[in-house]
Formats: sequence, C-alpha cells, structure tokens
Amino acid sequence: MPISILPVDYSHPAQRAALVMLLDAYALDPMGGGKGLTQDVKDRLCDDLAQRPLAFSFIAWKGADAQAQAVGLVNCLEGYSTFKALPLMNIHDIAVLPAHRGAGVGQALLAAAEQLARQRGCCKLTLEVLTGNLRALSSYVRFGFAPYALDPAAGQASFMQKWL
Repeated sequence: MPISILPVDYSHPAQRAALVMLLDAYALDPMGGGKGLTQDVKDRLCDDLAQRPLAFSFIAWKGADAQAQAVGLVNCLEGYSTFKALPLMNIHDIAVLPAHRGAGVGQALLAAAEQLARQRGCCKLTLEVLTGNLRALSSYVRFGFAPYALDPAAGQASFMQKWL
C-alpha cells in the first residue's frame, strides 16, 4: 500500500487524534521513555502546537482516503543558528509504529522535514537520538545526518537537559 506524507492541520479532529496516538505510542516505546503521555498533554498538545507558528508536523498515512492508517509522525520546530544567522529546523520527534518500521516510513518523514526546511531557508536539520537506538541511528546516517562537532579535537556535541 502507498505511503502519503501530509502536513498536520492541528485543528482537524482526525489528524489531531492521529498525532496524539502516534506520539503516545512513541512515548510508550522504550526509546521514548516507556511511559505514555498524560491525559493533560493529550488534551492540550495540538492546541499548543497550533499556537506556535514555528511548529510543524507531518503524518505518514498508509492506504487511501477513509481507510488510511496513521503509521508515522515527525514533529519539527524551527530554531535559529547564530553562527550562520539563518533559521534551522529541529526534528523534535520522529516515530514510526513498530509494524511499519523498515519500510521507508522514517526516511519519507525525514524527506518531508528536509523539504520544509529548504523551503523556509534553513541552513541545517538537527535531531537528537539515544546512542542505544541503533536502528534509528542507522536510519539517520543513511539519510545524511552526522554527529555534530565544530573541531574534532574538541569532541562531539552532547545533548543535555535540566527539567524545570
């Protein structure tokens, strides 16, 4: 069955439901933390994204029309590169339902994010990935991603966080 990658309309009920279902499935996955989204997050997420003009999402749909099944998601947030004085696009979430992994869905979602980034004049795509997520790492390298380093002698960048 064909895969279609379509932008999400955060106000469309079926697209909202698909986005939340896919992100919740990702959150439940060990690579997403193993805990589902809270009901509060499920209730607010699409409205919150709709209020952020630099947030963009795409859903991968398998099949056609009313029978189409949501099988993958990418959430992107535009940022800014101060070193290039240009926008950048961060792939904040990318998720493919387990039964559809290895079928090119992730690559198609990455291509949609890249096309949007190019249309918006972005200088680069960024993402974060767990070092133990070997399947995702392989997919990202195949797509052209590489570890971030300004100078190899200084080492690679490391993603860090502090919860507030």
